[in-house]
Parts: sequence; structure tokens; C-alpha cells
Amino acid sequence: MLEVHEIISRVRDYQPEADADLITRAYDYSCKMHEGQRRKSGDPYVIHPITVAGLITELRLDTASVCAGLLHDVVEDTLTTTQDLQKAFGVEIAELVDGVTKLSKINFTSKEDRQAENFRKMVVAMARDIRVLLIKLCDRVDNMRTMQHMSREAQERISRETLEIYAPLSNRLGIQSIKSELEDLSFRYLDADAYHALAASLTQTKHDRDRYISEVSKLLATRLAEQGFACDVSGRAKHLYSIYRKMKLQESTLEQVHDLIAFRVVVETVSDCYAALGVIHSQWTPVPGRFKDYIALPKPNMYQSIHTTVIGPGRERIEIQLRTSDMHRVAERGIAAHWKYKERHGGGVSDQDAQRFGWLRQLVEWQKNLTDPAEFLEGVKVDLFQDEVYVFTPKGDVRVFPRSATPIDFAYAVHSHLGEHITGARVNGKIEPLRYKLRNGDIVEILTSTNQHPSKDWLDFVGTTRARSKIRGFLRLEQREKSHRLGQELFERELHRKGISVQKLFKNDAELRKILEEVKVQNLDELFIGIGYGKIDPDEVVAILAPPDEDGRASRPPESVREGQLAKLVRKVIKRDEGAIRINGIDDVLVRYAKCCNPLPGDDILGFITRGRGVTIHRRGCTRAFDSDPERRVEIQWEANARINRPVQLVVTTLNSTGILADVGHTFNSQGINILEANCRATADGRAINHFSFVCTDLAQLKVLTKALLKLKGVVSVERAGPVQT
Repeated sequence: MLEVHEIISRVRDYQPEADADLITRAYDYSCKMHEGQRRKSGDPYVIHPITVAGLITELRLDTASVCAGLLHDVVEDTLTTTQDLQKAFGVEIAELVDGVTKLSKINFTSKEDRQAENFRKMVVAMARDIRVLLIKLCDRVDNMRTMQHMSREAQERISRETLEIYAPLSNRLGIQSIKSELEDLSFRYLDADAYHALAASLTQTKHDRDRYISEVSKLLATRLAEQGFACDVSGRAKHLYSIYRKMKLQESTLEQVHDLIAFRVVVETVSDCYAALGVIHSQWTPVPGRFKDYIALPKPNMYQSIHTTVIGPGRERIEIQLRTSDMHRVAERGIAAHWKYKERHGGGVSDQDAQRFGWLRQLVEWQKNLTDPAEFLEGVKVDLFQDEVYVFTPKGDVRVFPRSATPIDFAYAVHSHLGEHITGARVNGKIEPLRYKLRNGDIVEILTSTNQHPSKDWLDFVGTTRARSKIRGFLRLEQREKSHRLGQELFERELHRKGISVQKLFKNDAELRKILEEVKVQNLDELFIGIGYGKIDPDEVVAILAPPDEDGRASRPPESVREGQLAKLVRKVIKRDEGAIRINGIDDVLVRYAKCCNPLPGDDILGFITRGRGVTIHRRGCTRAFDSDPERRVEIQWEANARINRPVQLVVTTLNSTGILADVGHTFNSQGINILEANCRATADGRAINHFSFVCTDLAQLKVLTKALLKLKGVVSVERAGPVQT
């Protein structure tokens, strides 16, 4: 266990003015509050926060971070409150501890919700102060190192969380040492057999590999020195999980995996990096397609190096990384290497470096927009865990996206308005569809139309959480507006049916207030939306105005909201059906199409108000529609231009003759209709009964197809399957 003077000595190595008294008080406070507590191993619990503080000093963070590391568990595991810490150590340290502290006092419905909400809180805190995440990563490293005493279930759960969230976050922050260690430790518990088998195989060849690394390092340093380069050359075997991942990706054995060894060349200047690359390529043959220039195009985590793979001594494929000493410092410690100490409120990163962490601000934006913590967490996993592609705007600006990104993701990254109206993209001068996957070096120009709007189909192929969040937000708003319109129509229809004046009711504040209080909604908008979604029954709302009498018969509404006889007469004379709702065929949460009869635009239809599911549409004559409660039926009409793709089934009776099925299939094809499913059987009377399932846009298209089929020689009859007539 580290003594307090060792921690102070480490901090003063890089921050000579560090407050030793503050560190000593935090050390003593942690020891006092955790006194008597034990870890699963039986060791004193205080060893953990002290070790975490030691890891924080390795990242060379400031005094406040070290103190927060010492105190990070006192709020969660002792009677100490955040206010207590604030009084004893100040606001800055208290806020850091609060950002790291888990939400142990809140009851969630599941472990997944707890995990998601913990992460959401940490995101908000680390956006305010990145040190929160750095402390949390150090905490996670020590927990993973000492997990052998925990249950198998806990080991797997924590390891999966580490692999899916904290290792990618380490990578995003550019801290490769923590990322590699967290990946290897997670791998050890998630697939112990594979881990130990791979470790044993590498151990067997360790002696030969170490000798090869030493020889090649000397040879490389000698060749570069002969050309006048002052450099430092080192080599290492890649860490276990990266090798395992490569084996899985390539579906290969360890012997078949190339470039297991990476060499690092640290030179003085950027120009030396490129000049040294020329020397290396003249000495050894480079492998095509294995060159990456992260100096000209840095990774989002600020990582810069030139990577090349060559056929080295002994015909072995080796990877060589070239960088300057400053680049090497950033590669090892990431954002912590950019820490600038300030006189007030700890430290921070420069404005230029902070711009490179725009993804942190995006995380905060997403957590505001997504009310479901599990949805938020899943989106973060998707964005953090993917490799990047580098694409360009027409002006030459570089944009970085995950490998699964599409033009839609590109458009939303530029501006939400651009994303909402995208119709396609011109990529490298060629028109590409919305599903196109962006590639490194693509030049992307977005094509838009004011008539275009986000579709729920986009959610199936977009690659970034930002785009997914914006699309879902648009669809929710659109559904809310549709629900409002539908709910208002349903409510007014019910009022008309009961002879209640809509205009008079909406002007009667007392009656409206009575309705809103009874239904427990804030305003009329919420009432309409609730009715539209089917959560509120309009009949029950109207019953508030005219409750049934003692005999169960409906009473008359108050005179102040009753409809005048003249208005009734006018409606009757002009035969205006204000109760009919017109729909355009959009299949969404507010309007559902009954699977029993599969109505098409053009069919005579009837609606049925379903609790919690909006309106269900049946073909008029469907037995299920007539079995429904008459009070819940509502008149529905198609819009004149309604076009949707709906499943249809036709029963085609034919003679059982050679080639007839081919003729039927050709007729479907000539009408531009693809058969999804066919079921054919011969009958004893020399005929065949053929059931075809396909997608149709409206009744007119179905009629054209039916006529074409009836013209075929050998076709006896064509009937649409269902509904059963009453």
C-alpha cells in the first residue's frame, strides 16, 4: 500500500507547487472513513482508493484529482455526504467525487437501468470536468485487477461493461495503456479458455520473439542513425485481446496472424517522421494497403503517428510506427498529456484540444434528448466501439465517422435541417443512395428536397447516435402531432353524436376545467393526444359532461354546451359527415391495419378505437369489425392520394395443366408485383388451388392484376382471401 509521502512525492515530480497538506488530509480522511471495511479478498478496503490515487499520479493529474481518487468511495460506502466533503475539502473535490459516485441510493427496475443511469450521470459530470472520467478509469483498472475474489456472475457482468464502455472510452481519450489493460483483463474473465490458451501459446514463443525484437530494434536504429536521424527505437508484442480480435476477424489461428510485433520509432520532428519512413521503405518492402498517416489526419482522440507494415528480417511482417516525442507522450497518456495547470479551480485542457472532444458534448446532447437510459447507453456503445472513417466536405474539411456511417449521418453532423431533408448524396461525383456506407477519402455532397422528411426506415441503417436520436425525435414529434389531430377529430365526433356543441364547450372554461381535472391532464392538447393514442376513451370524457342518471340512461348535457337545433338542421340538410376521419394510409402507432382483412386504399373501411393503440382499420364487412363494440366504431375514409404497401392474399383456382403456374407467375411479374409466398395443391377434380401472398399499393392495382389473371387460359377464378362476410 502506498504511503502518503510516496503519493506526495509523485505529484510534486510534475507539479512542484502541489498542496501536500490537502493530500495528507484526504489520505487520512479516507483511512478513517473506511476503517473496518474489507474487500472481498479480506484486505483493508482503503487499499483500493489509495491504489486509485497512485494510478492517477501515473497520469500526472492535479492535486484535486489525486484527492478525489482517495475520497471517491466515501460517499457511496460510508455515512459521508457530498456536503461533508464540500465543507472539508472544497467544492472542486466534492464535485469530482460526486461525478464518480454511483447512484446507489436510487431504486431502478433492473441492473441494466442502474448501469445506464450511472453512466448517464457520469457523462454529465465528465462533460463539465473531464477529470471525472479519468478518475473513473483509474477506479475501473484497480477493480479489474482485483476481481478474482468476486462471483463468476459479477466477473462477467463487470468485464462486459468494461469491454463495451470503459475500454472504448479510454481509447477515445487516447490513453492506450489503460485501454489495452482493460481489454486484456475483460478478455480474461469473458473467455477464460481462449485467454489462457492464447497466453500459453505466446509464452512458448516469448524467448524467440524477444530476441527478434531486440535484433530488429538494433538494426532499425543503426540504419536510421547512418542517415543522420536521432531516434529511439523499441518493439513489443501486441496485447492479447488485439491478437484475439484479429484471429476472430480473420477466422485464423495464431500461426496465421501476421504483424504480431509492432516497433516504435520516436524521432525529433514531423519532417523526420516522413524522411525516416523513406529509409524504412527502401530497406524493407512495404505491404500494400497497410500504410496509415495519422499525422496528417489525426484520430479523434488526438493520436498521431505514421503506421506502415513491411516485410522485415526473416520475411516476417512487422508494423512500424513513427512519431515525435510529443506525439508519443499523447499516445501514452492521451488527454492527460494535454493537461494545463491553472492557478484557480484545478486544471483544464486548451481550447484547441477541447475542440477535439466534441463527442463529449454530443454525449450530453443525446442524454438530454433520450429519456430512456437504456437507449442512450446502447447508442453510446455503438458510437464508441467502432473504427473511424475520414471523409471530406466539398470544401475539403475533414469529418470523422464510425465505419457504419451513411450520407444521413454526414448530413446530420453538418446540421439537423440538412439531415431532415436529405434525399441522397453525391459521393466522389457519383450519385449514391442513402444506404451507402461511407469510406475513407470520400468527398460527400448532400442532396436535399424540401418535400423530404425522416423515415423510420432510416433507423435500420444509420450509423451514429446523433442521427438516430434526431430521427427518433422527429418521428416522435410527428406522431404527437398526428395523435393530436386524430384525438381532436375523435373527441368532436363523439360530441356531435351526443348533441353537444363543440364551439360552446371550448368557450366554457368551467366545463373544460372539470373535464381536465377528471381525466387528469394539464390542457386540451394533452387531452387530444391521449385520445389519439387511445389512452383516453372519448366516450368517457363526454360522459363527464352528461353523466348517466340513476336508471343508467344518458342525461342531457348542460344548456351552455348543448347544440342548437338550427345547427343540427343545417348539418342534416347539407349531409356533412363531420364524424368521418380521413387518413392517408401511413402505417404508424396511431393508425393500425387489421391483419384479419388487410384493408387497401380504395376498400370500404371502418375504424375501431382500441385502448392504448389508436385506431384499428378493418374492411367494412369484416366479421371481426362487426364483433367489436359498436360504441367504439368510427367512420374512416381514405385520402384521394393514399398509397401504401399492404400484404394481400389471392386464391387463384386453375386447371391442373402443365405451364399454368408459370403463366400465373409471369402475370404477377408483368404487373410489377413480387410474390412473397405461394402455396399450391392439386384437387381430385383436376384443378389446382393456389394461394399467393404479395404486397399491393391500393385496390386499383389489385383489380388490374385480377383482370389480367382471369384472362389467362386455364384460370377458373380469382378471389381475394378474407374477410369472411356476415
